[in-house]
Amino acid sequence: MLRQLLRSLARRSPDAAALNEEGIRLWQAGELKGAEQRFRDALARDDSHAAACSNLGMVLVEQRRLEEGLDRLQHAVAIDPKHAGARINLANTLHFDGQVDAAVAHYLEALRLAPDAPETRVNVVKPLMDACQWREVELITAELEELHRTKPETAWAERVMPFVSQLLPLAPEFRKRLAAHYAGRLAAAWAHERERIAGLRGRRARDHDRIRIGYASGDFRNHALAHLTAGMFELHDRSRFEVCAYSWAHDDGSEFRRRIVGGVERFADIEGERFEASAERIARDGIDILIDLTGYAGGSRSEIFAMRPAPVQVNWLGYPGTTGADFIDYFIADRVALPESIAWQFSEAIAWLPNCYQVNDATQRIAEAAPSRSEAGLPNEAFVFCCFNQAYKIERTMFEAWMRVLQAVPGSVLWLMRSSQLAQGNLCRAAEGAGVDSRRLVFAKALPKEEHLARHRLADLFLDTRIINAGTTASDALWAGLPVLTCPGETLGTRVAASLVSALGLEDLVVRDLTEYERLAIDLARNPAKLAEIRTRLASNRLTTPLFDTRRFVADFERALEIMHARAISGEPPRSFVL
Repeated sequence: MLRQLLRSLARRSPDAAALNEEGIRLWQAGELKGAEQRFRDALARDDSHAAACSNLGMVLVEQRRLEEGLDRLQHAVAIDPKHAGARINLANTLHFDGQVDAAVAHYLEALRLAPDAPETRVNVVKPLMDACQWREVELITAELEELHRTKPETAWAERVMPFVSQLLPLAPEFRKRLAAHYAGRLAAAWAHERERIAGLRGRRARDHDRIRIGYASGDFRNHALAHLTAGMFELHDRSRFEVCAYSWAHDDGSEFRRRIVGGVERFADIEGERFEASAERIARDGIDILIDLTGYAGGSRSEIFAMRPAPVQVNWLGYPGTTGADFIDYFIADRVALPESIAWQFSEAIAWLPNCYQVNDATQRIAEAAPSRSEAGLPNEAFVFCCFNQAYKIERTMFEAWMRVLQAVPGSVLWLMRSSQLAQGNLCRAAEGAGVDSRRLVFAKALPKEEHLARHRLADLFLDTRIINAGTTASDALWAGLPVLTCPGETLGTRVAASLVSALGLEDLVVRDLTEYERLAIDLARNPAKLAEIRTRLASNRLTTPLFDTRRFVADFERALEIMHARAISGEPPRSFVL
């Protein structure tokens, strides 16, 4: 009788597939511990369930248990080598861990196994860009453009994420539609919670006299965004503003993390928290203006914003495009980075600041001692062109322009950041194919920030990229006294460096097209006096113009926030304005 009862209970209990599905639902809600247990339960039922094993690996990785996660992911691929989804998860984790070469091998195998699967296409593009696999990226871009021209939205909207669309030379209208589609799905998925969160907001009386700002980010750590923002939080006028931060970044113990924690009045660590719990927390905290510093970039938590925990929600700094979302009210820009003529590319109302929209930290230290050129692997007498952007920003058209510049300036070198062996090999082969000795490409190792800033003194001219500009990297160069040459286009991502350079009074380094870009790069390399005059002007303007005046930036930023807040409490809808 007991045996029969146990068999009956076993038949009625969830099988591995059902437990895996339940784990996925918990994972999607941000409940990582519960998801982990469901995936373990599924494997206890069926230890050959590759999907559950792979999913377990991913939730372990999201809990910063990287070694455990990688072990589970590799085991999942061993269980079923033909499971494309398991390979994608393993590749994503290897990519996150900086193992780009191994990641790309798994991505390409997944692409072979499931060439038409949306999740394969969505995940493969950025790693291919990191590896400078230009041919594959160009083929995918052409395929997306063709689908956009000839097929309904359902055929292409699942094949590329909004963030990746910003990195590709796609039409702005295409990018905007992708963002709107993604935002619409988010809004629909969280509509039930949005109504409940609105009730929490409505029941919370405004019991504070100051405007309560909430900054939300997954990058409050040793990250480019923290490098820019660390100095601003403590400068807010505490008589008018209460400053809070919501972080889903792991505490890396860095100086940047410590400064941000110390620079705000309330710092909430929401890593591992369910999205609904985070939205509830923000609503109960009475945040008046919630600022998303991540957008759709890596590690985003747009689900929180989709629940509308604050009456005013803002997209700023971390994401170079529109969210396409009805739950984001404003985008903060300036009129160089985002001229009124291209404001249609954004669904948000635009708040135009009077100077550069990118904040910079005027207290960043530069190491007193810099390495010698020979210590950095650079020729002592050569003209050094430099670009410290990440490899994914380097695309074929710009690289070919750089090679023509090197050919025109004998003995010159191009100093790039060290990346994966695959990327470096591809760049060296591309140089040789353009008739340039690959030994004229020099790759810089990673250094602590102060030392990295100091080594800019070894370079002569920073060459910006095209589709996605230097942002923090351009600020670093300018702060260290290195001129930046840039060629803006017709999207915000192509105009960031122009905004930075213009805010320093160096508009002559902003050119109209690539022909002029090459011509000026060559001219400056051949005319030391002309370049010296620009460097002198940069040194003179660095502390007298708006770009590195953090206090002035914060004052302008606060004026914009006050306008947004005043309109919200008077019941007015968001609309664009210029300070």
